[in-house]
Amino acid sequence: MSVDEARRLAPRFAARAAEHDRAGAFPVDDFADLRRSGLFGLMVPTRLGGAGAGFAQYAAVAYELARGNGATALIFNMHASVTGALSSVTDELADALGLPPEALAARDRYLRAAAEGSWYAVAMSERGAGSRLSQMTTMYEKTGDGYHIKGAKAFCSGAGHADAYLVAARSSADPTQVSQFLVPPGEGLTVEQTWDSLGMRATGSNDVHVDVTVPEGALLGGVEGLALVIAQLAPHWMVASYAAVYVGVARAAVDAAVEHVNARKLGHLPAVRSRIGRADAAVSAAHLAVMEAARRVDDQPGDAETNRWVWRAKLLAGTTAADVAASMLEAAGTSAMRRGHPLERLYRDARAGSLQPATSDVCADWLGVEALGGDPDSEGTAPRW
Repeated sequence: MSVDEARRLAPRFAARAAEHDRAGAFPVDDFADLRRSGLFGLMVPTRLGGAGAGFAQYAAVAYELARGNGATALIFNMHASVTGALSSVTDELADALGLPPEALAARDRYLRAAAEGSWYAVAMSERGAGSRLSQMTTMYEKTGDGYHIKGAKAFCSGAGHADAYLVAARSSADPTQVSQFLVPPGEGLTVEQTWDSLGMRATGSNDVHVDVTVPEGALLGGVEGLALVIAQLAPHWMVASYAAVYVGVARAAVDAAVEHVNARKLGHLPAVRSRIGRADAAVSAAHLAVMEAARRVDDQPGDAETNRWVWRAKLLAGTTAADVAASMLEAAGTSAMRRGHPLERLYRDARAGSLQPATSDVCADWLGVEALGGDPDSEGTAPRW
């Protein structure tokens, strides 16, 4: 049902996409549709009022949403990554990690709120550090009744609109410890309007400045230092969750090219037909890779072969989206370069896929190190996390 709902919403998102892109404006109407559809509860367990979806169902939903508007799907991905990660902390895993009962109560509270219509943004990346957790300058310290967090974040999709923000920070007492907090909007959290990008303009991925004290319940997991551990054991939310979005953007580019070519009666040209045929095959192959990775995440999360597929999926999605969108623009011809044409926007949105962490170069390096028998999480050209 969730995939059907995403498929129903996609044309509505597509009809608004050009204006949101032109203005660089957050897609307010799209998110109102998502709230009404109940998709904010996609990853929430059924016992808490959600759909209880796994990673494969998320990937199928994200792919359909991105065929409507990649920017909307990308912001939704951030929310799903928070709720999906929280939902993956089962009571059994919590026992194994030694998490306190208070942390589980907070987990359920945040998930139930999502099922009721709240949505969460991710404030992780920083200028100069990207999404490498161990390199972040945002710090936190324990206080008498909670934690004080101070720092600046970049590329926070949906900044200024979310009901809470996942903020990653390092401990000032022990900088090797990286923790994550769910911080509400309001005093101490300010948005700086910095987003004026080539692609994914409607994500509103502005900078966020944090100087706030939060209660103990805001610490996700209830134990400090879990962020790096979880990133290495189960990297799918930080790596492959974007993949379905960019494959959806690539498919939208093929669809837009087909519509343009048919309208202009260019389908008799062998070069045009060849480009569309190659693009269709490339997108289908990348989509299969993404869904294979997602299936493995559901069946064997954290398994070595699962993690290989996670990195493969992100690499293939990013490079395929960029290559396909460029080829479809060329197949359609000069008229498709005009501002406002769907292919012009999709070309720019698709180009962001290889740049979004983990970048295509980082994914390829990770896979290369692993194939050569090394430790891909520690032997790269830069720290992965």
